[in-house]
Amino acid sequence: MADKPNTWEIALRQFHEVAELVDLPKGLRDYLSVPEAVHIFSVPVLRDAGHTEVFTGIRSQHSFARGPAKGGLRFHPGVSIDEVKALSMWMTWKCAVVNVPFGGGKGGLICDYKSFSPREKERAARSFARRLAPVIGPEVDIPAPDVNTGPETMAWIADEYGHFVGHPEPGVITGKPVEFGGSRGRDSATGRGLAYCVERYYENEDKPLEGQHVVIQGFGNAGQWAAKVLSSMGATIISISDSRGAVHSTEGISVTGAIKHKSETGEVAGMPGDEIKHAEQLELECDILVPAALESVITKKNAPKIRAKLIAEAANGPTTPDADRILHDRGITVIPDVLANAGGVTVSYFEWVQNRQRYYWAEEKVHVRLKSIMRDSTDEVHKLAEERKVSWRTAAYMLAIERVGHAVQVNHPDF
Repeated sequence: MADKPNTWEIALRQFHEVAELVDLPKGLRDYLSVPEAVHIFSVPVLRDAGHTEVFTGIRSQHSFARGPAKGGLRFHPGVSIDEVKALSMWMTWKCAVVNVPFGGGKGGLICDYKSFSPREKERAARSFARRLAPVIGPEVDIPAPDVNTGPETMAWIADEYGHFVGHPEPGVITGKPVEFGGSRGRDSATGRGLAYCVERYYENEDKPLEGQHVVIQGFGNAGQWAAKVLSSMGATIISISDSRGAVHSTEGISVTGAIKHKSETGEVAGMPGDEIKHAEQLELECDILVPAALESVITKKNAPKIRAKLIAEAANGPTTPDADRILHDRGITVIPDVLANAGGVTVSYFEWVQNRQRYYWAEEKVHVRLKSIMRDSTDEVHKLAEERKVSWRTAAYMLAIERVGHAVQVNHPDF
């Protein structure tokens, strides 16, 4: 889309607006407005046909102020330097909001990974891992899964890193299979963490979550788990969508049935309910809207038509700054991505801790600790938003930027 907002420009705009509010010194603002490092790699991949193609890999490390960089690796044709830089900056704020001792990182391989054969996928991941190895590590930068990557990809990268350092080091990456040092509860963490935030929001508002109508835009892992956990808390899912279509039912959608249908057919279309257009789905009357797909889907064009009372962002950057202002003026609360979807990085932190200790927790322990962190973080953002009379996103950014800025000042007295 030619008119799609530039992700990096959005990230910078959000940062500078809040940096002004918290009166961040200019030198510190300049320092935090650029990544500490951006690495660009040539990544050769042997294709099954016998020839080698060279792809471009990127790793942005936005901040090391509060600990190792942390963030996903996406393998997609649309990966760009600006996108990766923006996502690494958002990861810095996300880790700070939930007080996880990491900075922000993000990476990507520019390729049509979905079209690769299984052998080509492994070769690509391992080749990229060999280029990444000198700039990542359990105390430096800890990647994780993202678009088109998953536990198997993480296992290949960890294996290559182990060859690089000469011994197994599961703590170099998170999102691994459980049998390879992954954490129980990681698969549900993003959606589950969002549900804990929403639950706490309703408790603080002294309103019941039971019976609230929920629209889930995007029915991948995060969307499915958000739907599953919110449904178990008594909410009613009335609409779901994926890239191919959207379904709406005022009677409510069976989450178990929807997940089964999606697994069997690869899409939500064909489920019981009315098929609607993607644009219509975002504008449905509902209590809770969960954007769980792509960036910049709520814009200044459709924000005036949004009829949700609460928006909880499972995706990264689904709301543009112009839309944010419109929603805030209309009295619609947005639980921002840097809080709402931080369950993923929180349990990634748990995985890293378990890897470093070589001691692994029961799944229930993971859920209990995740719930505690998400509820406490929701309370902090909620309180600051009310005290400063600002939106939840602004409050979350204020909290994060002040924490990161303080860490930089401690480490670098010149600031």
